[in-house]
Amino acid sequence: MPRDVSVVGYDDSALMNSTDPALTTVRQPIEPMGRAAVDLLARQISGVDVPADELLFEPELVVRASTAAAPARVGAR
Repeated sequence: MPRDVSVVGYDDSALMNSTDPALTTVRQPIEPMGRAAVDLLARQISGVDVPADELLFEPELVVRASTAAAPARVGAR
């Protein structure tokens, strides 16, 4: 890895930087997601109407040693 195959994980943890090779991962914004969930729940408990809208949070790609660029294709046009 990553010469023959690239590996990407999801939900980054502190251990992923300690693996050999370090694992490339997609990190979610856990704290903002948790704050939004608690805020919505507290509003519902207090009787405030909460819209049923979808909340979107942007993930982050954390590139580490478990991935590499795709090899050049011979004869590709």
